[in-house]
Amino acid sequence: MSGIDALPPLRQVITDHGLSARKSLGQNFLLDLNLTAKIARQAGDLRGADVLEIGPGPGGLTRGLLAEGARRVLAIEKDARCLPALEEIAAAYPGRLEIMNADALELDPLTYLAPPIHIVANLPYNVGTELLVRWLTPDRWPPFWDSLTLMFQREVAERIVAAPGSKAYGRLALLAQWRAEARIVMSLPPEAFTPPPKVSSAVVHLTALPEPRFPAKPKVLERVVAQAFNQRRKMMRAALRGLAPDIEDRLKAAGIAPTQRAETVTLEQFCALARTVES
Repeated sequence: MSGIDALPPLRQVITDHGLSARKSLGQNFLLDLNLTAKIARQAGDLRGADVLEIGPGPGGLTRGLLAEGARRVLAIEKDARCLPALEEIAAAYPGRLEIMNADALELDPLTYLAPPIHIVANLPYNVGTELLVRWLTPDRWPPFWDSLTLMFQREVAERIVAAPGSKAYGRLALLAQWRAEARIVMSLPPEAFTPPPKVSSAVVHLTALPEPRFPAKPKVLERVVAQAFNQRRKMMRAALRGLAPDIEDRLKAAGIAPTQRAETVTLEQFCALARTVES
């Protein structure tokens, strides 16, 4: 036997290595290898590509990525208890899995990866949104990654794909949809995990666009969007009062009624507003 067939069931791995999930690390282990394989397939064709995985835990998704043909997987795991389990996977796939005991928020993965690069992860709940925002807001675009296939709490996933006029629509939707094609590709109930979280989860697939949908300076757009949604129940003219003395005129120039609220303003309108503010 070789590869995935040579590895023990994940429940046995957890027992053998004493891997009880830790709430402080946002851990909820996905042990069904059919589900982890399905998530890996949602990332598309991984043959000839490097994959960055954050928080692999006992390695269920790691197995799926390697079985799907990823050229190489860089698995960044903060919990040192998981390293022996991941080393067993590395032994079954010689030369294709590199494991780093590190904090993903403090590491530059580009040092260890070669294009094309896909990011696939069951992200720890406590750092998932922060990592996504970092990947969506680099200094240069296109980014180092071709696609992101990420698991979030269902509520966060819905915020990423939300449309104007919905309660979930906000800063995260605008950041994601300005530079990427985003869609929910899988839903998972709490009982799929060990231990079961209190909420449902969903997998979001984001494909990087060659360039943003509408022209705007990133820093200006981020500032406008952040200020608009910081007081989302206020009219735009009130929420953005400190942005420019003639904010009403700038709103009108961007095709936005000063009495509109942020949740009704489209991405195209926000980009137009960013351009008028910059000018």
